[in-house]
Formats: sequence, structure tokens, C-alpha cells
Amino acid sequence: MVDSDRPADAGVRVIISASRPATAPGIAVRGAGLRFEAQVHFEGLDLDLAGGETTCLLGPSGVGKSSLLRLLAGLPTAGLGGTVSAGDGRPLAGRTALMAQHDNLLPWASVLDNVMLGDRLRGDAPDAPRAHALLAQLGLSTAAGLRPTALSGGMRQRAALARTLYEDCPIVLMDEPFSALDAVTRHRLQGETAGVLAGRTVLLVTHDPLEALRLGHHVLVLSGRPARLRQVTPPPGDVPRAAGDPALASAQDALFAALSSEGA
Repeated sequence: MVDSDRPADAGVRVIISASRPATAPGIAVRGAGLRFEAQVHFEGLDLDLAGGETTCLLGPSGVGKSSLLRLLAGLPTAGLGGTVSAGDGRPLAGRTALMAQHDNLLPWASVLDNVMLGDRLRGDAPDAPRAHALLAQLGLSTAAGLRPTALSGGMRQRAALARTLYEDCPIVLMDEPFSALDAVTRHRLQGETAGVLAGRTVLLVTHDPLEALRLGHHVLVLSGRPARLRQVTPPPGDVPRAAGDPALASAQDALFAALSSEGA
């Protein structure tokens, strides 16, 4: 197994070429509900995602955050319902990339082929130079020819992140994208990913208050039973915010207090 803590390739600094849409659409979720047997996780839930900005969603495990992502991604799930529409009136199909909680890498394919999987499934010509550039950005260039079983958990998560970024979609849904990474790598990739995703409509689920406050233009907490959404105001400034910013530390304390009071 390859060491997940190895740094990014020494001396490599790659600027990822991406479309960076100037006007990614806003998303409206109306009447979302999640029921499992007799238990109602949430119902009548409305959610608006600002176009071209990142919304971070926190909440306790099991509250339904990942299910809400599945609803936005158009993935059928038992007991999950609601309507999702784009602000520009166009269908969401083909414009949304999802990074799920599990990496879902194909075990028989190389890391490089896993990154380019979407093109192969659509019958499009894979863009190997772009895939290699993403892998280099994420410190995985030497792993391009390896199969997922040769990677550590953190490297598998980076490979899944590369596959998500490769899709270059205006709408991106991410479920704990940095959770398996060491602290230094997580901090670096948060900043680089924020740069790649600039101008896109992003919903990022996380359990890390600092991550939410660094990356979110908007921060929401989903909690309670049935769960409800509550907005938390992040510090001013562009994302990614500096981790050492005193305003960020103060906001983190307040967010921890809010999460604790909600049982998160």
C-alpha cells in the first residue's frame, strides 16, 4: 500500500484548466422529505443554493445530509422525495458532479482510468493530459498507473476528488471530500479545490466546522428530529479564508456552540 501521507510531487505546480462558468445556476429544493419506516428524518424542507457559490452543510450523523445530496443528484432513494430545479430553467441532468462519501473506484481500473471514467461511459474521448494534471495537483502523479487496491484510504479519496474535478460541471455535490486526509494535506487541498471550483454552485457536506467556515460562502446546519435547516453566518472575505484569521477562530467557537446545542 502506498503511503497516504506522502507530500504532493516535489516541485510540481499545475494550474488546472477549467471552464469556470461565470453564471452557474442557483438550485432550489422544495418540499424535501426523508422517511425511514416510521421515522421522519425531515419533511417539508426547502433549500436554496446560491449560483456560483459554495454552501457548506453540517449536522449530526444520520440526520440526512447525504440523502439530501442524493436528492440534488437525482439518485432515487427509498423514502426520499422533493423537487429540485435550476434557476436558469434548464435540466440538471448532465450538469452535476457528485463525490460520494465512499470513493467507489473501480478496482480493476488504474487510477488514471478511474479519473476519466465519465468520458468513457459517455463515449467521449478521454482527456489524458487534463487527468494527469489533476493527479499531479493532488500529489498522485506517480500513482496514475496503479489500481485502487495499491492505495491508502487518503490516496483513494484524492483519486475520487480528481475524478469529480475532472468532470468540470457547473454544479458540484461533495460528501466529506477531505475527511480521510491528514491535516496538512487537507488544508492544502481545501484551498486548491476552492480555486478549481470558483464560480460553480457547490454543496459540500462536512463534519468539520473549520472546513465549513473556510470554504463556505454560506453555512447551514441540519439538525433536530424532524430536522430543520438553520443558517450560520461565516466570517467576511473571499474563500478559502485563512485558517489563522482571528475572525475565523471566533466564528468557529460560535459554530461549535451552535452544533453542541443542536446535539451534533
